[in-house]
Amino acid sequence: MTPAAFATFAGLVVFAAISPGPAVLMAARTGLTEGFRTGVMLAMGIASGAVIWALAAVFGLSVVFAAAPSLLWALKIGGACYLGWMAWHLWRDAKVPFRTEDTRPLPRSAFAAYRLGLWTNLSNPKAAVMFSSIFLGTLEAETPYWVLGLLLGVIFLSETCWNTLVARIFSLDRTRARYISLKTVIDRSFGAMLGLLGLKIIAT
Repeated sequence: MTPAAFATFAGLVVFAAISPGPAVLMAARTGLTEGFRTGVMLAMGIASGAVIWALAAVFGLSVVFAAAPSLLWALKIGGACYLGWMAWHLWRDAKVPFRTEDTRPLPRSAFAAYRLGLWTNLSNPKAAVMFSSIFLGTLEAETPYWVLGLLLGVIFLSETCWNTLVARIFSLDRTRARYISLKTVIDRSFGAMLGLLGLKIIAT
């Protein structure tokens, strides 16, 4: 793989990571409500989901989707339902007061945060098609496995760093204070956006 192809691959992966979607929304809200450390574990779960979809792309899942559109449709429905479920809970609980730092419960466990990030990213099967396009546009025939491993590492690092940054920004005291004052509006906005993204997954 040439340096130019590697740079192109890295640029496309970074662009994919920072594109607004369910993962970025969940990283922002986790930073707001549960703090930076929980956000880091969530980001690692999101990155793991991206790596899984990238592996699926390497092994030709997009070809399977093309040959059996019903499989892609079923995965889309499942992913959209998962996002819809999260959106409903955000909307329903929007009016529940945000507890102060002294009385609010502890954040979810590290494993629970990781699992949430993983399932959030796996809820969008279109990622497999996106990574297929990136690989087809940048990889040469018979690329060594160590190069593929390096590229998967780039995907994991990009997703982790970006979503960790998002969680960090939204975990800051000033951001959290603003959130507390506008909790109902913000939570319902998050919920509406997650719901719309679920509908978009089905429609595209």
